[in-house]
Amino acid sequence: MDQRQDAGGWVSGYEWQPVLFLLGVAAASLVLLYGVGASLRVTSEPLNTRPFSGGLDPDEHPFSRFHVRWYPVTMIFLAFDMEMLFMYPWTKVVSAVGVSAVIEMFLFLGVLLAGVAYAWREGAFRWS
Repeated sequence: MDQRQDAGGWVSGYEWQPVLFLLGVAAASLVLLYGVGASLRVTSEPLNTRPFSGGLDPDEHPFSRFHVRWYPVTMIFLAFDMEMLFMYPWTKVVSAVGVSAVIEMFLFLGVLLAGVAYAWREGAFRWS
């Protein structure tokens, strides 16, 4: 019996058995699922593994790179996506917090709009 003295008293090694059992069940399930998937896998011909394209040969590689002009637009989209992530919980607490919450949100929106104005001035939205 494994016992050691902790700050709260004696702790036995048997307390870890459910955790170890759960990890064992998860690992066995993972191995079982991969084994079943490998045994039931249907081998396909190279013609069937190509993505559907209406019968035409593809013009470019499926993993072709995006043009660099898309990355600033992506960053701006993510910034406004994060804005919405912060605004939804804010709507729930704004009445309880009061005016300080409104001021903080307008400061947050001001920082975002300053970023958009900077991107506009630098030409991040120009496509030519």
